[in-house]
Amino acid sequence: MPRRRDPHDARRGGGHDRRAPDAVGRARDARGTPPAVQSAGNVAYGIHSVRVLLQRAPQRVRRLLLASSRDSASRLQELRALAGQAQVTVVDADDSQLDKLADGERHQGVIVELAPRAGDPETQLEEALESLGDTPPLLLVLDGVTDPHNLGACLRSADAAGVAAVIVPRDRAAGLTPVVRKVAAGAAETVPLVQVVNLARTLRELKDRGVWLVGTSDDAARTLYDLDLSGPTALVLGSEGEGMRRLTREACDELVSIPMAGAVESLNVSVAAGVALFEAVRQRRRG
Repeated sequence: MPRRRDPHDARRGGGHDRRAPDAVGRARDARGTPPAVQSAGNVAYGIHSVRVLLQRAPQRVRRLLLASSRDSASRLQELRALAGQAQVTVVDADDSQLDKLADGERHQGVIVELAPRAGDPETQLEEALESLGDTPPLLLVLDGVTDPHNLGACLRSADAAGVAAVIVPRDRAAGLTPVVRKVAAGAAETVPLVQVVNLARTLRELKDRGVWLVGTSDDAARTLYDLDLSGPTALVLGSEGEGMRRLTREACDELVSIPMAGAVESLNVSVAAGVALFEAVRQRRRG
């Protein structure tokens, strides 16, 4: 990883269920109904999210459940074909079963049951950073974001910006729920969401690794556009209502604001994350 540097320097210097393909199709258990999913938290739904899973991480998909009433739909047939290529078991289910698994959310007639992610948070973060080689990492840290729609939108922006990982506290924050996966539109499977027990400690460890911590705050004197974000950087954003907690704020190397020209005082956290991430992307492409 490149040497950690002050962002002002540039200013100064200028186990899965698998079947053979011919057995994949309208698979059912002996009762003719799909066996119960062990945990509602281990499912994803929505056509786009499921398509990304089958294309990019089929090893995590235990079963694909499709609405039998919509079987003629071309997009569901596409998912059935993808599952066949990946040797993922396909189960036909009725709408009431899917509604229950999706907890009333709009599932578009498709749900997948997922295997849990392997590895502890520290290992996940280490692997994400090591996979970059000499490329300066761009990380997103969310301190206490509780709305799953906001977290899903942040993951989607993070994927588009090439973020190595999104880091969140394990407690008092949204986790990787089916709603988050659907809003993220597949990004929840491409960007590691690292849930840590002690966020302040993780931030200190990132600093030790040479990552510059840049927090966003409405009362910061400097703006996002005053800093060089092309080096190893973690952008830190607080919760929707309270902002960053004290220890998180104190851990940041720099606090910046996003200039506001209108009557509103602040941006939604997912919008602010997108603005900050793509300023970093702009600088990295320019450099």
